[in-house]
Amino acid sequence: MFSCPIPHTDSDRITMACGGGGQMMNRLIEEIFLSAFGTFPSDLHDSALCPVSGDKIAMTTDSFVVNPLIFPGGDIGSLSVHGTVNDLAMSGSKPLYLSAGFILEEGLEIKTLQTIVRSMAHAAKEAGVRIVTGDTKVVEKGKGDGIYINTCGVGAPQYKGMIAPCSIQEGDIILLSGDIGRHGMTIMSMREGLEFDSDLTSDSAALWPSVDALIRSGACIHCLRDVTRGGLTTTLHELAGASGLSFELDEALIPVRHDVRSACEMLGLDPMQVACEGRYIIIVPQESQEQALAALRSVEVSQEAKTIGVVRASGPTLSMKNVLGVKRILSMPSGAQLPRIC
Repeated sequence: MFSCPIPHTDSDRITMACGGGGQMMNRLIEEIFLSAFGTFPSDLHDSALCPVSGDKIAMTTDSFVVNPLIFPGGDIGSLSVHGTVNDLAMSGSKPLYLSAGFILEEGLEIKTLQTIVRSMAHAAKEAGVRIVTGDTKVVEKGKGDGIYINTCGVGAPQYKGMIAPCSIQEGDIILLSGDIGRHGMTIMSMREGLEFDSDLTSDSAALWPSVDALIRSGACIHCLRDVTRGGLTTTLHELAGASGLSFELDEALIPVRHDVRSACEMLGLDPMQVACEGRYIIIVPQESQEQALAALRSVEVSQEAKTIGVVRASGPTLSMKNVLGVKRILSMPSGAQLPRIC
């Protein structure tokens, strides 16, 4: 069960900030959902490992509400597949099957729906999963924002150890599979009509090939977590809080593309708080660092993997050292920088 004290909210209404990650979403989960449902012994991970007839399966669910529906590098269909299979991969599980629930708004163009569904089918085939069941509902015009997709994923655990925040230890090394912020800034650039010299596209991708290579390498894996809503800051804050340890980052080592940084500066955003859809954090003991990096770099989706920090004993805090060696504390985002991006 969740053991931390449950905070009190200051409002009796749901706001858009609740859906963007960070403090508001965490408080909503703790106060409303966990207090009613409790927790499965999965350490509040992205997917749960469930015992079935003496064996285990991994299970996860997610909902997707991105706007615009189609964007450079993907659409809500491929995004729904990637997001779900990635949650399974973060528990060291091979994705096998998906369900798909569609909530369609009256007036949605059939051509748009066909494009999204075909993209979803293609992404599932590439990820090696089958969409085996689903449901469709239609709501009145003005109440569905085009299309919402809910998915459930089932996978088979492949790693014999416990991949979870409770496995993180002092001295562990923090790895990042690639550059951050591209998905969020691709969506935001479309909304704001921004143009850049380079082609800014979402990083949305299936991460299982990278995790599979990591497992097969024999590296010791303590924790995995994909970087989605709330960006790198929120992801690491959640892991620090769950492990009770302190995470120290080196700003110079965190890869941010020039066009992403430029877009963030134009819009007054922090790339550390911008969502990704094809990037993840890997936490390993120091002796497995080089072995893990070699495995990650052998796969296209994580070929730019880098070491970005280390786990310290005192915590839970998240800090970052700049190029001058000055360290600052990174606070948990209090609201949503970018609504409706996944």
